[in-house]
Amino acid sequence: MSFQMRTLDSQQADFTQAMDDLLSWESVSDHQVQQTVLDILHQIKTRGDEAVIEFSNRFDRLSVSSMEQLEIGQTQLQEALDNLPQERRTALLEAAERVRRYHEKQRSDSWQYQEEDGTVLGQQVTAMDRVGIYVPGGKAAYPSSVLMNAIPAHVAGVKEIIMVVPTPDGEVNQLVLAAAAAAGVTRCFTIGGAQAVAALAYGTQSVPKVDKIVGPGNIYVATAKRFVFGEVGIDMIAGPSEILVVCDGKTDPDWIAMDLFSQAEHDEDAQSILISWDADYLKQVEASIQKLLPTMERETIIRASLSGRGALVKVQNEQEAIDLANRIAPEHLELSVENPEVMAKQIRHAGAIFMGRYTAEALGDYCAGPNHVLPTSGTARFSSPLGVYDFQKRSSLIMCSADGASEMGKIASVLARGESLTAHARSAEYRIKD
Repeated sequence: MSFQMRTLDSQQADFTQAMDDLLSWESVSDHQVQQTVLDILHQIKTRGDEAVIEFSNRFDRLSVSSMEQLEIGQTQLQEALDNLPQERRTALLEAAERVRRYHEKQRSDSWQYQEEDGTVLGQQVTAMDRVGIYVPGGKAAYPSSVLMNAIPAHVAGVKEIIMVVPTPDGEVNQLVLAAAAAAGVTRCFTIGGAQAVAALAYGTQSVPKVDKIVGPGNIYVATAKRFVFGEVGIDMIAGPSEILVVCDGKTDPDWIAMDLFSQAEHDEDAQSILISWDADYLKQVEASIQKLLPTMERETIIRASLSGRGALVKVQNEQEAIDLANRIAPEHLELSVENPEVMAKQIRHAGAIFMGRYTAEALGDYCAGPNHVLPTSGTARFSSPLGVYDFQKRSSLIMCSADGASEMGKIASVLARGESLTAHARSAEYRIKD
């Protein structure tokens, strides 16, 4: 069964409005979701473990009576890794090593310098004490998310990494547990939803309070993260997954069609867009989509995603493609062109840039090394991929010499009195030499 994928042309009169409509995404949850989440947060904050158990039984259809039944120990995590089929175990460990090696390059070090009068200034970099990572569970389990969230924290030097993962109907994904062992997770609780976010944010009798919560989840998880921000740090409020491909018309159209599918299969709201200045090539890719779609296991989801939020966009030339890519600010950007490194230098807004015909976005999802937790919905204009820096804090260092305090005190005195903050001024003036 064929379907009509949206086609747009930069020369059409309503192109700007059409692109706005295509890219629009309402990430704010409705009033009912917000009220439900606020109630869950309140219950967890006031009742602790008792409420966690109650909500887990209700929403995940469990029958537990204690928090001990909702925690998976280090031994069980290691057993999950040890008992994986050899091929999966090798792939998981190799992916973990690649992700670790990449993120080790991101680690920041403390620094300082001394001025001529002996004053020392600098920056001290320290890791957070404890972070929580949320991992989707059940049939939609993603061990790759465990690696991408936990390894940067581990590399940063975080001492405690608390993982929460729901197990609806008691379904435990062994690959997720194995990934937790490979990534350095400290403790694991089989809880999910807003109740898991609340437990991490506020702490309970069994779940320790964390400094930051990272990781993807459904609308209840995203809403809970939004509400607890300030009590704890969060990574981002993520929208649906996105891919934007810019192609010069010289890549096998089957490859590009499958690259578009790779994001569309996530869910019906995912977005896949192809931009090219070759009109004939866009038709070739559309033909590949029609040909390959019936072979896909998630055909129904892909069809809905491409029909609802996908597009094939014809532009006038390469520069117009670059300008449009920067306007979209996509989560994943594939530059399937002859000279991708040259084009990449003109890209200002993108979560991750995949350069060249052989660089499928899917490689970045699992094992290339860079993080797959990326800004969505245009937020790449001001946000960056998850990284080691998200788990490190920076403290300013200031140590004045007697001479430095005297000279700076004169400056501070003038500015403080200009602001009518007399105590500030006198505090500085006490250090001024006669």
